[in-house]
Amino acid sequence: MTDTRTSETSRSPELHLVQVALGGLREELFHDAFAYRPLPRMDVDSGPTRFLPKRIRVYAGLLPHAFVAFCAVIVFALGYDRIYYGFGVTALVATCAPAVIVLLTLVRPVLAFWASLGAAPFVGYLGGFGGGWPWSAACLVGHLVVLAVVAARMRPRTAVWMWLVTAGYCLFAEMFLGRGVSSDSIPLLFVSALVLLTVSMIQVRRQADLEVTAQQTVTAQEISKRTVLEERTTIARELHDVVAHHMSVVAIQAEAAPYRVENPPPELEQAFLTIRENAVAALTELRRILGVVRAEDYEAPDAPQPTLGDLDVLIRNVTEAGLDVEKTVTGAVRELPQGVELSAYRIVQEALSNVLRHAPGAAAKVEVSYVLGGLGLRIANGPARGLVKPSPGAGHGITGMRERVTMLGGEMTAEATEDGGYEVTAFVPVSREEAEQ
Repeated sequence: MTDTRTSETSRSPELHLVQVALGGLREELFHDAFAYRPLPRMDVDSGPTRFLPKRIRVYAGLLPHAFVAFCAVIVFALGYDRIYYGFGVTALVATCAPAVIVLLTLVRPVLAFWASLGAAPFVGYLGGFGGGWPWSAACLVGHLVVLAVVAARMRPRTAVWMWLVTAGYCLFAEMFLGRGVSSDSIPLLFVSALVLLTVSMIQVRRQADLEVTAQQTVTAQEISKRTVLEERTTIARELHDVVAHHMSVVAIQAEAAPYRVENPPPELEQAFLTIRENAVAALTELRRILGVVRAEDYEAPDAPQPTLGDLDVLIRNVTEAGLDVEKTVTGAVRELPQGVELSAYRIVQEALSNVLRHAPGAAAKVEVSYVLGGLGLRIANGPARGLVKPSPGAGHGITGMRERVTMLGGEMTAEATEDGGYEVTAFVPVSREEAEQ
């Protein structure tokens, strides 16, 4: 058993090379040999054709098709000139076959290659075994055209395999199909090698140009992204320098304000304390968000994010700011995924902030419903009351809430109520597996 395995291992490199070679031949010339591959139009927006008038440029894309058709006409003329039996069915077949095979490269290139090899001895036989057997003049020129067109349409290694198969076919024809006449196999192989080498070099150069263009595009995109990151960092720095400074001043002044008045009432002290706490919380949140904007590879903060369990603190803060809020929780309270908890908290926070800005003096209701399929939220408020004027906003609050709900696969509505108030409702689906996690 060991000797057999050792023997197989010693032969495996050669066998592997043979398998790779045969696999390449099969992939290039046998796999999907009958596949329909129409020749695409030429790109007329680059190269010399871009200088043509637009009306003519549309038809310039068909230049490769016209060139192949022109070569087919030449092959047809050569075949008709060498027919010895005059014009008839035999002459028609021997003349048209090579030309039709050339045209076949426009739609089925690999099939055209095999057809060109297979048709050569039949056309030679119909032509009366003329000089160059089995390559008549029409078949020889037609095969050169087929090799060039197929090589231009396929990968460069396809050209190598076509030349090797052609060489093997020529050797077979010399040994088994020879008729005692001279052969054009050697000139065909020499000229075809030059043609295929030229076409392959052009193809490799074109592919290199495409790769360079793609790399330049990627580089330009990377530069654009880097510029955006630099601009975001600059904006974040400016926001921090301006907004954070003012928030810090508000917190300091709120802390020092009670000491500027003799015997301030407890309500005033509590109001300034609330202002300071909110200013400090806003400053902390601002720094965290600006840290996200600044960082290229942001990592989640270690500090715990707010959840629905923190709604009482949020409601207490807005109540101290003058908003009358009533909270109602229905259903069996359970722990939800962190993303759902955070988004629900932010939605309630933004909705209550909108009430403070746009409906000062109004009463608000917050309803949290734990249902079987997810979480329901409803934040409603009545019309504005009092002498305080509403504060205009940028209008991004509703959009932000809607984006959060959509991201979680939920639905949300935000609309005015009949009594002049406003109502925001949202439902976030939560599966049982997500809730257990």
